[in-house]
Amino acid sequence: MAALVGRIASGARGSTSTPRGNGRDAPLRDASAGTDRLPNSFVRNAMSPPPSRRALLGTGLAGAAVALAGTLPAGTASAQPWRTQWKEDEGQRYSVPGLKKPVRVTVDVWGVPHIFADNVGDLFQAQGFNVARERLFQIDTWRRRGLGRFSEVLGASYVEQDRAARLFLYRGDMAAEWASYGPEAREAATRFVAGINGYIDWLGDHPDALPAEFQKLGYRPARWSPEDVVRIRTHGIGGNLSSQVARARLMSVGGNKASTYFHKLEPDHTVQVPEGLDLSLIPADVLGVYSLATSPMVFADGKLRRMPDGRNVLRESATGSNAWAVAATRTTTGRPILAGDPHREDYTLPANRYIAHLSAPGLNIIGAGEPWNPGISMGHNGMVAFGLTNLPAGQADLYVYELDPDDHSRYRYRDRWEKLTTVTEKIAVAGGEPRQAQLSFTRHGPVVKIDEKNHKAYAVRTVWTEPGTSPYLGSLNFQRVKDSREFVEAISRWKTPGSNLVYADTKGDIGWAPGALIPKRSGRGYDGLLPVPGDGRFEWDGFYDNAQLPTSRNPRSGFFVSANEFNFPPGYPIPTYDWQPAYRKDRIHEVLSQQRGTSIADTLALQNDVKSGVAGQFLPYVKKLRSTDPTTAKALRLLSSYDGVASKDSAAAALFETWMMRFLYPAWAQLLLPKPAADYLVGISIEFDLRVMNDSFARPDDWFGAEGARKRDELLLSTLPKAYTEVASKLGADERAWRWGAMHIHVFLHPLGGPNVGPTERGGSFDTVSVSYFHHLDHPYAEVVGATFKMALDVGAWDNSRVINAPGQSGDQRSKHYKDLQDKWSAGEYFPLLYSEQAIERNGGTRILLQP
Repeated sequence: MAALVGRIASGARGSTSTPRGNGRDAPLRDASAGTDRLPNSFVRNAMSPPPSRRALLGTGLAGAAVALAGTLPAGTASAQPWRTQWKEDEGQRYSVPGLKKPVRVTVDVWGVPHIFADNVGDLFQAQGFNVARERLFQIDTWRRRGLGRFSEVLGASYVEQDRAARLFLYRGDMAAEWASYGPEAREAATRFVAGINGYIDWLGDHPDALPAEFQKLGYRPARWSPEDVVRIRTHGIGGNLSSQVARARLMSVGGNKASTYFHKLEPDHTVQVPEGLDLSLIPADVLGVYSLATSPMVFADGKLRRMPDGRNVLRESATGSNAWAVAATRTTTGRPILAGDPHREDYTLPANRYIAHLSAPGLNIIGAGEPWNPGISMGHNGMVAFGLTNLPAGQADLYVYELDPDDHSRYRYRDRWEKLTTVTEKIAVAGGEPRQAQLSFTRHGPVVKIDEKNHKAYAVRTVWTEPGTSPYLGSLNFQRVKDSREFVEAISRWKTPGSNLVYADTKGDIGWAPGALIPKRSGRGYDGLLPVPGDGRFEWDGFYDNAQLPTSRNPRSGFFVSANEFNFPPGYPIPTYDWQPAYRKDRIHEVLSQQRGTSIADTLALQNDVKSGVAGQFLPYVKKLRSTDPTTAKALRLLSSYDGVASKDSAAAALFETWMMRFLYPAWAQLLLPKPAADYLVGISIEFDLRVMNDSFARPDDWFGAEGARKRDELLLSTLPKAYTEVASKLGADERAWRWGAMHIHVFLHPLGGPNVGPTERGGSFDTVSVSYFHHLDHPYAEVVGATFKMALDVGAWDNSRVINAPGQSGDQRSKHYKDLQDKWSAGEYFPLLYSEQAIERNGGTRILLQP
């Protein structure tokens, strides 16, 4: 980083050059023909051309001078950020057209930028400039993938990828879209992208500073328009679409009862096949286009590729989070504590959260957000702390249509044939002629598959077609709230992704309120668990209002926990029947209940807790078993003393996790299901629902038939030696040297193949508070989902808060912050999330001045 800093500082100091375009990528304009003919709200109004560059850079932020009412709490950063005189030799300087006044950025020693501006418009522009400085390749790739613009720089092999992405762009009314995110959203996005474009233009004059990925791939970053921020939907957490198809195909080979093996439904519910739906006709690749549109890009064979389908299913099914709030009466500080750690696909480099501090009169917020969005989605604003977990809200459906055998451009709806709406878009191709792409839509959504042989069409209906569903951007509604009541009111407008929002404020209030755009499904047997015919019998009858959902404020227990478990009481709308197991929630609840006074140190320890709830359920069966087989006896002896703590130093954890995921569950499925169904279940299951298997062990006669207990024990004994043998083949014959971390590793993979960060030994499993998913078939034992960002907030004494963001804040491999947090993360350590200006000044690393 030193060489880069030197080049930037020397090149930018005193620079007043006018930014220039890069000459290769103009802002995206809607290339579709006849977009205004598309049905429904998501296609009636095409995106207007972006504003001129002069307008883009010169727009101010309405209402920027409105100050928050009341006195800021102790520890709040100064509302007058320019009290400290800037010194000429103190750091880097950039000329940024469009700023009204200078903006000061102090990047602390851990890589967190603290951005101080005199108005909120300049603040969002500086946020965009800074994120481009640190994460340009990441956000450029996100934009290209979302808009369908890879072919224009990488060639014809990406045309299908681009076509798929364009199917899911928001095409509805833009006025309603902007309004959904709050009164200042449009100006915030406008100034944010002006900052991104300002840095891109600066690179035009300083080509040596261009990130290495662009140099390797041979193209330049594209300039943005404000609409780019909101029209892209495909980075959202879909949740139920992949499971709908997986359940349908499992039932088609194993019968309706096979669905009970797939996932435990909460509350208890029986899956019904919608009348007229033939499960056997659903093609294996029915979601191929959807996967192509939504999967992140990875590196393979020397080129950027989409994520394999199995990994994309994992992205939807295993995504989750922990968040909890502890009341002041139960903490050692006498102040509330709020904790949060989102779980996402964490093998990408950089990870998908970025920590920043945004301070201007009327707004003083710090925490993590999505690099491509203005604002902060997890953190605090000096008055209210907030975290979130995924709420599986069933926000998508696969529709199946009967096509006119004589004309596949028509599908049956009600008692008539209805015409597909088709849009032709031009896709630019590097090194070749533009390609024409046909995008077809039913009244419900984009067509992702046409089965010519069986005269069927398949379309995806999602809430993404509704205004205000760009993921996480709804956080703009609560950036300025002054207490928890205002926070709950603000999240009443939250739509995607479905989220449990946990809060704590400086008045001492804690609680939870869910936010999600949840469809009202009408039609017999229409529950969001299977695809449905698109003939008009199964429709969305509007959406539930967030005010209709349950909430919790200052619970009697003194704390609230959310970990993706079933948490809706009777009498409320059911967002889904597919919830994640309660193992993590139960463990957090257990630990908090036992603590007389919870401290920040206790909170960090709990975030790193690897006590397995699954082990607690299954080990009692093991401890009753005996065997004369030497290998089985050794396995039984090792597991009999296992405490269920899946630490990376545990030999027993290596055996237990291998046994459960690689041998016991597959053998259990083969024992109880027809082989085609068992093979399919094991092949698609990434997060095995071990609740179902545990239920079968608890009631063996109901599941295994006569002498069920004996059959259960034979299953345990027959699979244990296989697991023992596999671990021995990897770690050696001496089990005293076995360590779970030696098998269970994590690598942050750079999308272009390097430099990667890792490997790092990991403890935990999918059921531990410190969550760690590995795929049992695809690269066994490699962690693919976990928490790279974690925070523990001391509400009101903000400088005492702690945070981690692995492997580092920067996506620039030349930066010292590219991987400087990796060792801390691996060791379960954190750094201070500084908020007061005094603490920031004491820990300042790099100082940057942005000048008009």
